[in-house]
Amino acid sequence: MTQQTQHAIIIGAGVAGLATAGLLSREGYRVTVLERLDTIGGRAGEETIEGFRFDTGPSWYLMPDAFDHFFELMGTSTAAELDLVDLFPAYRLFPEHRAPIDVPSGRAEAQALFESIEPGAGAALADYLDSAAQTYDIAVDRFLYTNFDSVKSFVDKRMLPRYRELAKFLAVPLDRFVEARFADTRLRQMLTYPAVFLSSRPSRTPSLYHLMSHTDLTQGVQYPQGGFAAVTDALYRLAVANGAQIRCGADVAAITYAGPRATGVRLTNGEELAADIVVSCADLPFTETRLLPKSKRTYDEAYFAPRDPGLGTVLVMLGVRGELPQLEHHNLLFSEDWEDDFDAVFNAPAAARPLGSSRSIYVSKPSATDPSTAPDGCENLFVLVPVAAAESLGHGTMYRGDGSEAVERIADAAVAQIGQWCGIEDLAERVVVRRTLGPADFAERYHAWSGGSIGPAHTLRQSAFLRGSNRSKKLKNLYYAGATTAPGVGVPMCLISAENVLKRLRGDRSHGPLESVPPVGLEPTLGGF
Repeated sequence: MTQQTQHAIIIGAGVAGLATAGLLSREGYRVTVLERLDTIGGRAGEETIEGFRFDTGPSWYLMPDAFDHFFELMGTSTAAELDLVDLFPAYRLFPEHRAPIDVPSGRAEAQALFESIEPGAGAALADYLDSAAQTYDIAVDRFLYTNFDSVKSFVDKRMLPRYRELAKFLAVPLDRFVEARFADTRLRQMLTYPAVFLSSRPSRTPSLYHLMSHTDLTQGVQYPQGGFAAVTDALYRLAVANGAQIRCGADVAAITYAGPRATGVRLTNGEELAADIVVSCADLPFTETRLLPKSKRTYDEAYFAPRDPGLGTVLVMLGVRGELPQLEHHNLLFSEDWEDDFDAVFNAPAAARPLGSSRSIYVSKPSATDPSTAPDGCENLFVLVPVAAAESLGHGTMYRGDGSEAVERIADAAVAQIGQWCGIEDLAERVVVRRTLGPADFAERYHAWSGGSIGPAHTLRQSAFLRGSNRSKKLKNLYYAGATTAPGVGVPMCLISAENVLKRLRGDRSHGPLESVPPVGLEPTLGGF
């Protein structure tokens, strides 16, 4: 059978599913994407309510090189597909009981800020960012665009001088690594908050991930006009342009098989579709324990039981009357002793976990950059409150009408906190649209493990090759992509996970990004789904 006649079925039309569809279609496979919802995007969704357009998932555009590389693989460019705006400042920090701080993009500007807060911290940050950049480059070259099916990336003589340092980065947690270099709590929090982007807490995140500071302080923070829906629209357009068929409202009930091979899928309506390759971009626990019988599972309940599903979130979407000059596009509210926040989210006993939520929260005001997200004279706010990954917290109001008491109580507290900490005392009175999402929404809509919103935490035991393989051990033509497999959580990692599936299919055992030819003279293809 030629590659051009092979049929690949992809489960899920989120970022990973659409990216995999694009790459495999461009490779020559006949591709069908099956999405149970009536829209694309998965967790990177969008809802429009009374003129307010809300992203319901990712909102930070980081790792621009990962986007650039993916679009080049697709024969286009980021500039042709997205309208990016540089954000200055990168974000505004609201430390508890302290004055707000505007955190800039750019290495020199960040060093100046650190020095103004703590004498000597500017030079210390220069060393820190040097290390972050070097570690980032190693991660991209060795540990992200790889399936860990060759030892060459580890035995390369050029890597030998770095092994001792990398071992230290794995052994020392991020909070201790930062605390050894900076004294001011605000500076420490600026450098350790990216652990939350990794669905973890600084004390359990290896300091290897200090590389994340390279992505925001050095590479800078951008925003795609149209929000992350513009990103998923671009992925959709490219997949379809290369021949992929995308079916919404197609709910997969099981992966079918014969002997050691997957034969396709069966939908909940009884329809069966045959395939030569199946790629599941659903959460790995759902794929393994709900779509496969026990005899065909690579990972069963006993594998997932001791693992950390990461954090859950309560999302609060607010349409607000009038302007909010107190807020920038990205805003972080950090409590003075945020260990209590992390304890509430990650360490609460089982009986108390449903009540666990954080006072360190994130607020996005996309209307600061993108006027299309709110009616004239109004602002759009997206609030993310980290909570325990516990379905028992309940639903929000976005899709179920009445939200659970716990979710709405957390949302009320977040609105009150923003009003108090950011100097917007009448915020609650000015809210004209309010919708919420809770962990039960993530579990119901996306089959999210334990109601988590991001994916498994990037702890030492859940990083790199310890995160699991993207290929089934029981069905040789079943693959996985997305945030619950390697290389990890976040939109850039989902793009990379799609490329790693392509490398599997090619038999490519290299440890870096695939070569791509930069596009020349492309016309923009901006448009909507």
